[in-house]
Amino acid sequence: MKGIVLTLLQQVVTDEHDEDTWDDLIDAAGVDGAYTAVGTYDHAELHALVAAAADALDSTPDEIVVWFGRKALPLLAQRYPELFEGHTSARSFVLTLNDVIHPEVRKLFPGAYAPNFEFDTSDPERIGLTYLSDRGLCRFAEGLVQGAADHFGEHAEVVHDRCTRDGADGCTLTCRFVPVA
Repeated sequence: MKGIVLTLLQQVVTDEHDEDTWDDLIDAAGVDGAYTAVGTYDHAELHALVAAAADALDSTPDEIVVWFGRKALPLLAQRYPELFEGHTSARSFVLTLNDVIHPEVRKLFPGAYAPNFEFDTSDPERIGLTYLSDRGLCRFAEGLVQGAADHFGEHAEVVHDRCTRDGADGCTLTCRFVPVA
């Protein structure tokens, strides 16, 4: 896993809480905690930090990962505004993940692994999104979808239909974007 994800987590935690909270999470997770955006780290470190955060905040790991994805998206928009150019809705943005966003991520961070998505756009009101990755971060994708909706002044209704952690052969989300009044 590229360190950009871990540095985003650090920024989200310190922005929402403080530096001491981040240090406490590093200690509780038993990880090094010295991350750079271009470094490569075992994704188990992210899972350990999430577990520590869930314990500290009396939450579930899934809730932490969704929260993190939602809060990370605005930071990505600040750092990489070119990825958001030309989009006027979360739907149009999300549908470019495989063809535009992830190839750009790989250019910015050589060696980066990005999940793949399959889309079902047969319903103009919804997107069916199948998350394809062995990292088990489908809830992060869910949070990023919610963050994209926030970014474009919308609300995302996301239903996690199937998950590999529940024995399904894939993770699927159904996403509906509604303008915020």
